[in-house]
This record gives sequence, C-alpha cells and structure tokens, in this order.
Amino acid sequence: MALMKVKFDLPKRVKLAQGLWLMYWLAVMTGILVFSLGLFFKIELRKRSEMMNNNESHFVPNLLILVGLAACGLNVFGGKVCHDSLDAMKFAKWKPMVKGYLMGCFAFNILLFFTALLCFCMQFQLYFALAEGLKNGIKFYKDTDTPGRCFMKRTLDMTQIEFRCCGNNNYRDWFEVQWISNRYLDFSNDEVKDRVLSNVEGKFLMESVPFSCCNPGSPRPCIQHQLTNNSAHYDYDHHTEELNIWTRGCRESLVAYYGGMMNSIGGLMLLYIILEAGVTVGLQYLTTSLETMADPENPESESEGWLLEKSVKETVADFIAKIKGLAGAGNQVGEGEEAVATVS
Repeated sequence: MALMKVKFDLPKRVKLAQGLWLMYWLAVMTGILVFSLGLFFKIELRKRSEMMNNNESHFVPNLLILVGLAACGLNVFGGKVCHDSLDAMKFAKWKPMVKGYLMGCFAFNILLFFTALLCFCMQFQLYFALAEGLKNGIKFYKDTDTPGRCFMKRTLDMTQIEFRCCGNNNYRDWFEVQWISNRYLDFSNDEVKDRVLSNVEGKFLMESVPFSCCNPGSPRPCIQHQLTNNSAHYDYDHHTEELNIWTRGCRESLVAYYGGMMNSIGGLMLLYIILEAGVTVGLQYLTTSLETMADPENPESESEGWLLEKSVKETVADFIAKIKGLAGAGNQVGEGEEAVATVS
C-alpha cells in the first residue's frame, strides 16, 4: 500500500510543478551562497594561517565549495524536470532518470547534514590550533629578520588591532617572552644588562606590551610599559583602574569570530536540508502523479501521487533484499572466475 497517497488533477499538478520550479531556483541561489561562504571561509583561514601555526584544516571550506557546486547542478536539473513535466513529450526523456536523481538527492541531503555537523565540530580543532599558533606567534614576534617569520610581527599587530585583543590568553602573555629584538637593545645600558643577566635564559623581559594592544578609545595616553608598576605613572593603580589596553586574549576573540561564522554556516546548512527535502518530496509526488494518470493522452485526467510506493517497512525490506541480491551476484561472479582459473 502506497504511503501518504494524494489525488491530483491538472490544476494541482500545474501548481505543484510551478511551485517546485520556484523552489528549485531558490535552492540554486542558496547553493551559490554556500559556495561563496566556503570560498570566504577558506580565504579567512588562509589570511591568518600563521596565527594557527599553519595547522588549519581547509577540509570544511573545500567541502562547502564542493557542496555549493553540486547543489547548483542538482537543482538546475530538478528545475528543468519540473519545467518540462507539463509537456508529456518533453517529460518522457527525463522519466528514466528521475528515480536515480531522487536517490542522488537523498544522498545529497545526508552530505548536507554531515557538512553542517562538521561546521559545528571544527571549532574545537580551531581552538587548539589557535592556542599553539598564537603562542608561537608571540614567541617569534621579534624575529623580523628571520626567513619565514619576517611578517609575524605585522600579522600579529594587525590581528590585535582588528580584533581588539592582546596576547594569547591575555596581555600578561607578553611579559613571559622577549618581544623586542636584540638589534634594538643598547647592551651598554646598565638597565638592559641587568634585565638580561637576571634572566636564566638571558632574555630581555619586561612588563610591557606592543603598541597594537593599546585601546584608542581610552582618554588617557596609552600605558604600555611598566604596566604593573603603580609608581611609574601618575594617578595609576593596575589592580583597580581600567587599563587602556585590550584585556581580552586573541585566542578568545578569534575563536568567537570563526565560531560565529561556522555556527551561521551550519545553521544555513540545516535550513538548506529542509529546503532540499521539500523539493525532493515534491518531485516524488509530481513524478508519481504523472506516471499514474488514468489517460496519459488526456492531460486533464486525474491521478494519484505518493511518497513511497509501499510502506516504510516493506520499502526497507526490499532495499535490504536488493543489497543482498547484489552481494550474492558478486560472490557468484567471483566463484565463477576462480573456477575458470582452476580449470585453466
């Protein structure tokens, strides 16, 4: 017995075909949007690959680009089928392909769900990639003359300015590394000597942050040196006063930025699944209603459309039987080849 059977006449079939045609072109536009978002996401990852220690994964943006292109192709084909469904002669050439196309649409919906799931899960990978990448970025900030690290200072400064952040976890990360190159230090100065000699690793450490940590919205001139020394600045207490540098860590800012982007894309993919499922169900009703017309030569004759030709249980049982049949045929072919080889 057919599942969710619906009766159709000519006006209903026309309305269904026209509605599906519009929905298919909406799905094409959404596919273009998914492709564009995947491309944008890939560019954003590439722009800050140094901040992720070059360990960022481009699998998800590449998958979004592929899904966007596949969506455009599939939905253009579906739209063409719906457009030609009102003409029996034109629809006849598409009829043998429809069943395979509907199965492809079902598989595509599974791919969309898998892509949406990856968008939500990728945030964990980015978190750890950013943690390691920013830590190394701060460490290599001073290496402007070292090949491969020449632009690290510029990249990190631009990141801190753009995302209004400072350091990896917070501004105190800059206290733990020497971020000023030795070429800009006067080693004849007693203060510089004392700082270098007082450190076990011979590094010039200080309680300061780069200029890119400064908050331009603060009314007070930026205090970026001796941040924890209250006596070095007039009317200043680093425990109680709101610092005029960014106190948020860059890892938190970047995770929020990329996380928001991936959550938005993942949400769009879930909505897209609903749209794709809707057009797939609609096309199933349209094609079955055209196949069951009482008089195929009379377009005004009534017909019936259904979601499944049999019940869900029977459909699953038939599908399993077909798989077993294919597996059995494969085994027989294999045994036959072995027998021929033995005779030879």
